[in-house]
Amino acid sequence: MSNQEYLLSPDRQWTDTEVELIWKKPASHTASEEEIRICQEIKRNWNRGEMKIANLLLEGDAGSGKTQLAKALSANFRLPYTKVTCFADMDKSDIIGAILPVLSSERLEKLELEDREALQALYDSDGFQSAAEVLMNALGLSQEEAAGKLRQLFKQAADDRNGESVEYRFYPSEIVRAYQHGYLLEIQEPNVIRDAAVLMALNSALELDGSLNLPTEVIRRHPDFIAVITTNRSYAGARPLNEALRDRVQHSEKMDLPAKAVMIERAMAKTGYRNEEVLDVLAQTIIVLDQTARANAIKGIAGMRSYFYWVDAVAGGAAAAESLYYKVIYKMTTDSEEIKLLEDALRDRRLLESLHEMEIKKKTSSRHGGDAGLGNDRRFRFCL
Repeated sequence: MSNQEYLLSPDRQWTDTEVELIWKKPASHTASEEEIRICQEIKRNWNRGEMKIANLLLEGDAGSGKTQLAKALSANFRLPYTKVTCFADMDKSDIIGAILPVLSSERLEKLELEDREALQALYDSDGFQSAAEVLMNALGLSQEEAAGKLRQLFKQAADDRNGESVEYRFYPSEIVRAYQHGYLLEIQEPNVIRDAAVLMALNSALELDGSLNLPTEVIRRHPDFIAVITTNRSYAGARPLNEALRDRVQHSEKMDLPAKAVMIERAMAKTGYRNEEVLDVLAQTIIVLDQTARANAIKGIAGMRSYFYWVDAVAGGAAAAESLYYKVIYKMTTDSEEIKLLEDALRDRRLLESLHEMEIKKKTSSRHGGDAGLGNDRRFRFCL
């Protein structure tokens, strides 16, 4: 893909900090069918008014490459990438931002150490980061913990005011920052949000001509703002994606396991392991496990993350057949009957046999002083 092929606003100038947020594709990156399709659709419709595509939905299992795809779009469109991870108890301040007190140094000294450090980090920030991101970096908090800390600071300031006049300052959320400045924002798991008012605010923001009512002003959606909603199909605590939110999406992709060749390329890039024969057998094993789990309503997932960690274990010397269980199958299920279903599917396609043959061949090669890996000029044959 050409670096210029999908630029949406080629004349835009970015600050050095914003340039750092534009994702840089590694040399190993291979554009998927989904990536090419999305880029073509967005570029084609970018200046078509009401037909513009600027809200995307990527729905699939964990490890299917949703975030990787969102970052690739940042690189292709040359838009700064940022993200927000949703959680069940989000409130409207997590969508629009927080109003926090500016306390005097005397009042700051009376606070608990963590609260003092939190407020000082916010006061010292340059306004480029969201309030939650400032606290995440300063205190090592998760996004949900940072949101809780902001609410606690606001409540504490209100309770401790004692009639004194207090100055307040508004700190925008990550969503507002992307929305106002025209970034690519990944919104992870909005289907876990419980508060209808939060979903309503998010729905309003995703209108192509939408706006956000902040405590200090009303801001309109930047014409370059792109929202990429990513959701897991089998995520604990998730509920179906809000219908109104889904309705605001102009393009959706069902993210399953990528093609086997792409799986192998990504595993090479992630782990540095380059034995294509082994990678092929392990990838086919993951594919069969994924298909079998779906066919038998097994809730666990055999996905790319399991594949990467399994490949890494095998590259480090672990036996492929043995590590299959603690890297893949036991992550899917520990139910004996379900494990038997998975094993039977692998036996039917001679994949378990292939994994054991690989280990025998590796040991034989080691005893004869050869390469412990398998040659790339031969392939195990198995029925599909």
